[in-house]
Parts: sequence; C-alpha cells; structure tokens
Amino acid sequence: MAVELTGITKRFGAFVANDGIDLAVRRGEIHAIIGENGAGKTTLMNILFGLLQPDEGSIRLNGEEIVIADPSVAIKAGLGMVHQHFKLVPSLSVADNVFLGMEIRRHGLIDHAAQVARTRDLSKRFGLQVDPTERVGLLSVGIEQRIEILKVLVRGARTIILDEPTAVLTPQESRELFQTLRSFVAEGMTVIFISHHLEEVMEVSDTVTVLRNGRKVATRPTAELSKDELVHMMVGREVSFDRRPRASLHGDVVLEVKDLWARDDRLLPALRDASFTVRSGEVVGIAGVAGNGQTELAEVLSGLRPASHGGAWLKGRNLTALSPAAIRQAGLAHVPGDRMVRGVDRNASIAANTLMGRQHRAPWSRAGMLNWNAINQNAETLIKSFDIRARGPGDAVKR
Repeated sequence: MAVELTGITKRFGAFVANDGIDLAVRRGEIHAIIGENGAGKTTLMNILFGLLQPDEGSIRLNGEEIVIADPSVAIKAGLGMVHQHFKLVPSLSVADNVFLGMEIRRHGLIDHAAQVARTRDLSKRFGLQVDPTERVGLLSVGIEQRIEILKVLVRGARTIILDEPTAVLTPQESRELFQTLRSFVAEGMTVIFISHHLEEVMEVSDTVTVLRNGRKVATRPTAELSKDELVHMMVGREVSFDRRPRASLHGDVVLEVKDLWARDDRLLPALRDASFTVRSGEVVGIAGVAGNGQTELAEVLSGLRPASHGGAWLKGRNLTALSPAAIRQAGLAHVPGDRMVRGVDRNASIAANTLMGRQHRAPWSRAGMLNWNAINQNAETLIKSFDIRARGPGDAVKR
C-alpha cells in the first residue's frame, strides 16, 4: 500500500471532524475521496500532509509507520498536495514559482536558465503545458493549477493529493487534467483525488472512499458503483435526480443590471456590457469558470469595486452610487468566494461574526453596551438553523 491511515480521529473542541477513519490507498491507483461539504475529506488529507496532527491514529507510507509532524516531513517522504487555494507569487515567473524555496544555484547564484529548462521538461513529460518564462500574475487559474502540480512534481512526489482540483477548470481543462493524472499512474505514481463531482469520480478514479459526517462509509472499486449508490452513501438517503420544472414566476423586477463594465485587479476588463434582471422570488444562476468576471460582478453589486460604465439598480436605487453599508441596509448581501479570508474574521467567535456591522443596533446594543445574552441567543439559533458544526457561539471560526 502507498498510504495506510488507521483509526484517524481529529477533534476541534467538541466537534469531531474525523472519527476513527481507516483508509488504504494502493500504489499506482487514482483513489477518489468523496462526501458532502463538512464530511471531513480535506481535514483527513491535511493530516496526511502534516498540516494538522491527529488526536488518535497512525499513518503508514509504503508499509513504514511514520509521524508526519509538518509538511516538510511529508514532502521528504514523497507526498505532495495541490490545495484548493493556490500559493503562488504573482510577480515571479512560472519557473521561479516552481522552484521557490529550492532554487537551482550555480556559483551561489540562481540558475534561471536551468530552472526554465527543468520546468519545460516536466511540463512536456506530463502534458502540463506552460511557458516557464511567463509572469504568473498574467495567467489564468487553470494555468496556475498546472504550476502548483509542477511544484509538487519537482519536489519528487510519488503520491499526489489534489483537493477539489476541477473547481476552477473549464471542461476542456478538466479533461486535460484527467489525462495528466493517468500519466502519473502510468509512471507508478499514486493519486488521491478529493471531489464531490460524481461524474468526474466515475470517469477518472479506480477506487472511491465515501465519508459522511466525519466517518468512513465505504471503500469500493469505482467500477462496481453507480451514481445513485454513491449519492446514497454520501447523504444516507435516497435522492431523486428527476428535475421537475418550476412554474414560471412573474414577480416585479428587484435588481436590474444594465451595460455594466468593470476592471479586475490588473485593470483589465472583467465585465463587458453585462445586462440582466432578477425578479422577486426568482433564482438566477451566473455560469462560468472561475476568473471570468463572476467575482467582479458580485463586488460591483455589493459596493466593493467601482463600475467603469453602466449601472445596477436595486428597487430603483443605483447601487454603484452607494457604499457597502448602504447597500447592505438596502437589502443586498454578498457571500464572497474566499469565505475564510474575506467573509469572516477567523479569530473571532461565531457570535461576533454574526453581529459584525450590526453591533450598534438594538437588540444587540443597549446604552452603548453590547447585549451578549441577545447576541449569543441569536447565534445559537443560527447554529441550529444552518447546521454549523461547533460547540457553541463562543467558538472561534477557525476551529
């Protein structure tokens, strides 16, 4: 076995993220780990890679028991992990990012030519087409993921963990990634693939492990399973995939976006002449691969980014002329994609996070003093309503 986890348990206070999980991954296979959000998939892989320490259990790599105290131990043992959120330096070239922290040197100086050549060789070998001399800040998220994979390869990984790798990819990029994963296996490497996209799991994996509420439900050869069986194991109940069309809704227009233009952080056009309406009682989906203007659209509508042309009106009020606080008071809320960085204060409590921006209002504040009884009661209600896994409202979000 390339990887054996035995009895892995991880607690965050009273919350059990991993509960006695056993996992065996054969050398030379693509092993998918699936489960709903909060099932414990990423926590388990963070333990394997040394980012977290288990409260109970043991790890074996290639038959040898090992204590992975931190990622440097994991890397030396032949493990590599590509995270959901990339860790690249935008101002550096592709090759410099790939070799960051382990630069090739000649006479004490960084040998950029050697790094470019090595990066180019690896990219061709595994079908990860990149320009080693390109500055990373100018590249798409799909190319950035290839760079992260090259970083793992150049450090000698033989077992590669990928956490939700297709979330930022186009369908074509996903197909190319699957070809790359198969090339890894052809060279005797092992791939652990975290996903909740069942079609991808069925297409690319040899074996699948299902987690639910922090526990392992099953490990089975993928070829023996149907999509319905996987879903049942993930959620613990039968799920119908029949889609019944909803009756048309004809409420009043509450949001109108017209001829909206905006620039991204590089001052390049991110929105070009965007126009649409949203009616009362309607759900409107904005489709597209990450990096194609969705973030900028949400930021313009919530007052976090200026529009360069056009406008957006919420019940007749021009949002582009309002502050974020005024927009919130008008009834428009924004949940950012990077929740842990921009959506919450990780070091503050759940109760404090539910209050931010409203702390001066009744019933949360009386005579200039915070009413913590009311705040905590409200947070308790939200914890139950939204199934927040925590001991109570005083827990820090980062737990």
